[in-house]
Amino acid sequence: MKSSTKKVDKTFLFLTTILVLLGVTIFSSASLGLLTSNNAKFQAVTFNQLVFGLLGGTISAFILSRINYQIWRKHAFYIFVISSILMILVFVPGLNFCTKGACRWVSIGHMTFQPAEIFKIAAVMYAAAWFASIKQKASTFKLGTLPFLIFIAISGLLVLSQPDTDTFMVISAAGLAIFITAGGRWRDMIIMGLIGALMLTGLVMVRPYLMQRIQTFIHPSADPTGSGYQIQQSLIAVGSGGLFGRGFGQSIQKFNFLPEPIGDSIFAVAAEEFGFVGSCIIVLLYLIFTLQGFRIAVRAQDLFGTYLVVGIITLIIIQSYLNISAMLAITPLSGTPLLFISHGGTALFFALSSVGIVLNVSKYQKKS
Repeated sequence: MKSSTKKVDKTFLFLTTILVLLGVTIFSSASLGLLTSNNAKFQAVTFNQLVFGLLGGTISAFILSRINYQIWRKHAFYIFVISSILMILVFVPGLNFCTKGACRWVSIGHMTFQPAEIFKIAAVMYAAAWFASIKQKASTFKLGTLPFLIFIAISGLLVLSQPDTDTFMVISAAGLAIFITAGGRWRDMIIMGLIGALMLTGLVMVRPYLMQRIQTFIHPSADPTGSGYQIQQSLIAVGSGGLFGRGFGQSIQKFNFLPEPIGDSIFAVAAEEFGFVGSCIIVLLYLIFTLQGFRIAVRAQDLFGTYLVVGIITLIIIQSYLNISAMLAITPLSGTPLLFISHGGTALFFALSSVGIVLNVSKYQKKS
C-alpha cells in the first residue's frame, strides 16, 4: 500500500524555484530605494537576505528534503517545547531586541532572529503529530476539539504577549486547516469561530494599534499623511503600474514614498513595475504553488504527512495573501511578509526550510 518514489515532486520544486528567482529579481529592484537614504543599510539588508535567507535557506531545504519526515513526528512534542522556550526568551532583558513597542527578536552576539518563525513550524508539527496519533477521532470533543483549543490557547499566550497578532492569526489558520483535514466537526469550527471573533474584538478594543488598523482600513483616506499614508502610497504605486507596468527597476514610489519598500510594501513595488498582468502572474504562481502542495498532501503515505504538508502550505499561503491583500486595501494592513520575495532573512530561511520538509514528504507517496 505504501511506497517511496525516492524523488522529490519536480513540479513543486520548480514552482518554488520560480518564486525564489522572482523574489530575488523584485527584491533587487525594491532595495535600490535604500541607496538614496542609507547605503550601509542597503549592504546589510542585501547581505542578510541573500546570504542568510537565500543561500542558508537553500542549503537547509536541500538537507531537510533528504531527512525522512517521520523524524518530526517522533520529536514534535520536544520541538514544540523548545520553540516555546525560545519564545519566552524575547522577554528576557539582555537577550531580547525590541523595536516599535514590540519584543519579537532574540539577540545572541551579532545574530538576531525571530523565534516566532521557528514556533510556527513547530506548532504545525505538533498539531499534525497529535491529530495523526488519534487516527480519525478529531470529531470527538475529548480528543479533537479540546486539545485543539488548548493548542490555540498556548500559542496565543506566547505570541500575543509579544505582541504579534498577525503571527497568531497565521498559526490559528494553519491549525484550523489541520483540524478540518483531520475531520473536525463543522459545528465545533463555527463555535470556535464565534469565540475567536469575540476575542479578536476584545483584543482590538484594548490595543490601540489594532483599532487604528481597522479604522484605516474602513476609512483609508481619512488620514493620508498619518495612519493612512502607507495604503495611500501603495494604491498610488499599484495604480501607476497600469496594465503592463513601468518596467523593471522603474518604480518611483520605492524612492522615499512607500514605507518599507523591501518589506510590507514590496508587492506594491512589483505592481508598479510589472503592472496588472505581472501582479496577476504573481498571485497565480502562489495559487498553483498551493494547489500542488495540497496535491502532495493528498498523496502522502500517512496521515502525519498529509497534516504536516497542509499546515506548512497554509502557513506560507496565508502570510503571502495577507500581504498582497493588504497592499490592495482588501484587508487591514498587517506585518506578514510576502514569502520568497519580501525582506526578512529569517522568514525566507524558514520558508525554504519548510519547502524542504514538503519535498521530503513528496518522496513518499501512495501507490496510484
